[in-house]
Amino acid sequence: MRILCLDKPAPGATLEKYLPHLTAEAFHAWSLYKSGVMRDIYYRQDRPGVAIFLECESVEQAQCLLADFPLAKAGLLGFDCIPLGAFTNWESLFAAEFKSQPEGATP
Repeated sequence: MRILCLDKPAPGATLEKYLPHLTAEAFHAWSLYKSGVMRDIYYRQDRPGVAIFLECESVEQAQCLLADFPLAKAGLLGFDCIPLGAFTNWESLFAAEFKSQPEGATP
């Protein structure tokens, strides 16, 4: 299951409080990426922070992995985890006459 994980800085968290943990944070992220669990990580454009895509069996598994980040262990960061699934509503976008077309056929 693909899970979108959005960081939530703890109240009172500052860059100064983050600094001692950032190297360990990067190593932990790298280990998740190498293992294939972390699929993508992006800097947020609306505020400082990250958006992470994990591939996990459940939201609970994702939460356990995220709790191992050094900033989370230090109580400086949490995450909202949003489970995502395949968009299966494509057919409703097409006209009825195309729904019966063989796969790969073009109108």
